[in-house]
Amino acid sequence: MNKVRSEPVHVQAKGDDGPVRFIRQDRLYTVSAVLEHWAISREWRQDPGAGYGQADEFWRVEAAPGPGMTAAVYELRREPTSGAWSLRRDTG
Repeated sequence: MNKVRSEPVHVQAKGDDGPVRFIRQDRLYTVSAVLEHWAISREWRQDPGAGYGQADEFWRVEAAPGPGMTAAVYELRREPTSGAWSLRRDTG
């Protein structure tokens, strides 16, 4: 069974194009590809009939911690009220 870890990260985003870099554990990761982008309304999660309000944004990206390093897939989440970002990664 895979475990999912979530941790706060600092993200540099480029407007609506999404994350371009993020800092995780004092290392700068560069995003090489945005694989998916979606939004989920908090109200919808609590009551699917309630419609959409402010939505958490999710970005699945491929990123590496430096040139020549192996890229991995990460899921970044932006909380709409605070603008805070967190990272989720399957730890296998």
